[in-house]
Amino acid sequence: MRIVIKLGTSTLAHSTGLLNIKRVEHLCKVVSDLKNAGHEIVMVSSGAIGMGLGKLGYVDRPDDIPTKQAAAAIGQCELMYVYDKLFSEYNHTVAQILMTGAYVTIEDYGKNLNNTLYRLLELGVIPIINENDTVTTDEIVIGDNDTLGAIIAKTVKADLLVLLSDIDGLYTGDPNTNPDAKRIDVVEEVTEEIESLAKGKGTVLGTGGMITKLNAAKMMMDCGIEMVIANGKNPDILYDIIEGGGICTRFVRR
Repeated sequence: MRIVIKLGTSTLAHSTGLLNIKRVEHLCKVVSDLKNAGHEIVMVSSGAIGMGLGKLGYVDRPDDIPTKQAAAAIGQCELMYVYDKLFSEYNHTVAQILMTGAYVTIEDYGKNLNNTLYRLLELGVIPIINENDTVTTDEIVIGDNDTLGAIIAKTVKADLLVLLSDIDGLYTGDPNTNPDAKRIDVVEEVTEEIESLAKGKGTVLGTGGMITKLNAAKMMMDCGIEMVIANGKNPDILYDIIEGGGICTRFVRR
């Protein structure tokens, strides 16, 4: 299978913004094992701004763009250093790709992206993709890596997109405040009723929320790619998801 795995800030970092070392080490081990089993993996990784803010001592996400850009510059260095170090321990090579809107809107940029991604996969490399928050402002203001994950999954014609965050899937209500909220196992169509379940933003240090995940799901279902929303607290769930199970919400192919 060709799998795109999107990692939210809440999966990679503690609430302080600092790296969740134990979880990231486990994640890299599981992804390396999936690679060894013959799967092709592309990772879309959030966390640069959050990790940068953590290193700078911020507890809350600031509102001004220059601070976010500075944090991204700091955090992206640490993020890729960690990925390179951990994947190297399992004899896997990673590559960094930083995206801007131009790769989606300008044809030549899109072709270059396609060529690079496919060649990296042919070479057995794990591409790790993030938005280029250091030098652009559009993505910081309106962007999210759920949508980026869907764009990349469509670009590489993935079999599966997995969105890992801090929730087990789509619920009938907010499971943090409503004890009667139930997780929806399978979604066959993103209806207005389904969309009405998506409320609020993501974590303090992140940018996403359930509505961005449902938008990604619609994009995936329209082009025949299966998508899963799952909790990234235990990376072993990736094994179950690939086998068709796991505690998650699965958006099936049309």
